[in-house]
Amino acid sequence: MLLICVSTMQLYGSSFQVPTQYDIEAIAKRVADWQIDNFTYSTTNRHDYGISSWGHAVWYQGLFQWAKISDEGNSYFDWFYNYIGPNSDWKLNGIYPYHADEFCVGQFFTMMYEKFDDLNMLENTLERVDNVLSADLNPSMAYTNKQRWTWCDALFMAPPLYAQLSAITNDNKYLEYMHTEFTKTYGHLYDTSENLFFRDDSYFNKTETNGKKVFWGRGNGWALAGTANIIKNLAENSIYREYYIGVFRELALSLIALQDEDGAWHASLLDPESYPAPETSATALITYGLAYGLNNELLSYEEAYEPVLKAWNKLNEAVLENGKLGWVQPIGQDPKTVTKDMTAPFGVGAFLMTAAEMYLLVDKETSAFSTILEEDFSNPNTQIKVFSLDGKIVLSEKMDIRTMAAWLDNLQIPPGIYLIQYTLHNQFVVYKYKKQ
Repeated sequence: MLLICVSTMQLYGSSFQVPTQYDIEAIAKRVADWQIDNFTYSTTNRHDYGISSWGHAVWYQGLFQWAKISDEGNSYFDWFYNYIGPNSDWKLNGIYPYHADEFCVGQFFTMMYEKFDDLNMLENTLERVDNVLSADLNPSMAYTNKQRWTWCDALFMAPPLYAQLSAITNDNKYLEYMHTEFTKTYGHLYDTSENLFFRDDSYFNKTETNGKKVFWGRGNGWALAGTANIIKNLAENSIYREYYIGVFRELALSLIALQDEDGAWHASLLDPESYPAPETSATALITYGLAYGLNNELLSYEEAYEPVLKAWNKLNEAVLENGKLGWVQPIGQDPKTVTKDMTAPFGVGAFLMTAAEMYLLVDKETSAFSTILEEDFSNPNTQIKVFSLDGKIVLSEKMDIRTMAAWLDNLQIPPGIYLIQYTLHNQFVVYKYKKQ
């Protein structure tokens, strides 16, 4: 009998690689290094392309999350500290004082403050957020009003910052404001029949070529990833936690159902035929949210493990030889056609956020062979499945009290290689098994 970690998984007609931490680190390094080598910023269009713009802020966030894991982390933090910090002066853009996009970089500045304990990194962010809380803002939820979170992308750009600041300052006023504004956006833009977000209210009566409603892939990716980042910064006993987990789960399950057979999501969620190319930024943001959900037990392995693996494989295919990330829809607000050569820093940031969660996910599911072989299955309700390599279920049953080694020895199946899948102590396990 031979039991080894599985490297290729083929279930339900789909085929994909189960990555190792080494695989994830290798491709994340290529992507991160290419983006640093090709980093530029505008001094004229500062809102979208400036050094403190939302487009670059997402890239900083992704690289920061990856740097916490990577062996190259210190060099990335040095780049932040010695290049991004001095050139941005640790300040948010001042063009639109209440626009949610302008606050996205504040999340990165807050992360840097938590790492380096340098108040200079946080002062401007705190000042700007406090100004929002004290301002008399236009209450309209029409999409033309950017003083409120009137578009679903905003749920990534601003709300997690308020949760971060509440955790750092131990002041609940930031959470109270965030929750009030988030629920307004949710109530205005969330379609309860499809369990998806409209990009903004200008899309309420628009339809795709196939007659279905217009739901933008990246917009819903922003909403899922943003909600995950809110939850990440909530205390376990927070009165808001249950609400955000509910929003997260419902949106996540809806998006899982819209994933294509190859593992991607498209620019248009309900009309992928009109936009057949995979869209990397939507796929990365959604995969990040799902992987975070798995790592933090917001989603079960049965619900999200296979979709996450398929999506990660598809994201890897979007990385060119030189490390450039392709198939990223440019800055926009609705579904558009994408090509292999299209890229953007925010797409890279979403990819690296996903890489960090995938790295943790792979570590979480790893188990020592000797422990597994001798493990007593004290829970008779443990479901175990055996798959042939062509994806067919050979056996599916509930385990009783016996060891895995004894169970495998007693398997009445022909000689060959099989995949063994089960959950043990809340950890999902997949192994390749050779029956002599």
